[in-house]
Amino acid sequence: MASGLTYTMLDATKLSTSEIYGAVLCELGEKHPDIVGFSADLAKSTKIGLFQKKFPDRFFNVGIAEQNMFGIAAGMAKAGLTPFVSTFAIFATMRALDQVHTDICYQNLNVKIIATHGGLSFGQAGSTHHCTEDLSIMRSMANCQVIVPADGIETANAVEAAYYTPGPIYIRINRGFDRRFYDRAEYGFKIGKAVKLTEGTDITIIACGSCVYQAVEAANILANADGIKARVLDMHTIKPIDKEAILEAVHDTRRIITVEDHNVIGGLGSAVAEVIAGSGKGCAFERLGIPDTFSIIGLHEDLMAYYKIDTNGILECARELLGRDFEADDDWEDEV
Repeated sequence: MASGLTYTMLDATKLSTSEIYGAVLCELGEKHPDIVGFSADLAKSTKIGLFQKKFPDRFFNVGIAEQNMFGIAAGMAKAGLTPFVSTFAIFATMRALDQVHTDICYQNLNVKIIATHGGLSFGQAGSTHHCTEDLSIMRSMANCQVIVPADGIETANAVEAAYYTPGPIYIRINRGFDRRFYDRAEYGFKIGKAVKLTEGTDITIIACGSCVYQAVEAANILANADGIKARVLDMHTIKPIDKEAILEAVHDTRRIITVEDHNVIGGLGSAVAEVIAGSGKGCAFERLGIPDTFSIIGLHEDLMAYYKIDTNGILECARELLGRDFEADDDWEDEV
């Protein structure tokens, strides 16, 4: 993916995740005149303002009226256009949820929702601007696909793939100051297929978004300090989730950790647990994320450490899980 885009890796090192999103949308806009952009007075913050500057006649700022924005986007999709709608995740999935549900998902319209400032990435703005419930909300919407890129390069791939994939798509990115992970665009991104980042047979760490970098760092420490081979999966697509990769990990490692910048209820961890439970296969399993609470306030990196979804938190959980007993035989018949 992203093979036709003209920004370079040198550019990517200088751009935030949201700036890469804006640049990619401009590139797509040059090729596809059906693309239109929407903002609810947050064009600068979400970086869709780059599209606004380049295509002023194809951009619509509705003001602080998110419900109207999604309703108008639905109408334009009905007319054959491809709306890209950008606002903070908290506003897209809560303030305007009725319109997202009824106007867009119910009608299976071709609207792409690029939700920025996801998870705890705008931590210092306070609990009203944290969004740790959106993945559970959006993956419960029929017809809607849900993607959580790990960094700017994966965001570029996701945005391009979204354009070529019919129907509603929710892409959740952070405020923009992500750790860069991928060093090239051509690594096999495909909606609904996890990316295996490290090989391992002792334990599997399944992560999405900002936690992918932390998971790989933890896997490297486990290998070097503990002699433990940890598999890491970048589960960028929460819906449709890659069942095959999950069940392969269960069979090969029998220990699974999920880690996400989201409430432990309803997001990546719940989606993975559903796949495991439905398979009838057993494993040692832990979900890392925000507990069933409203988050405290602070910088993103401090909040990740506090809720143990950073490298140290993953290490602590992995070492505990490695010491947990489970049925280690390969006979699954008594577990179905």
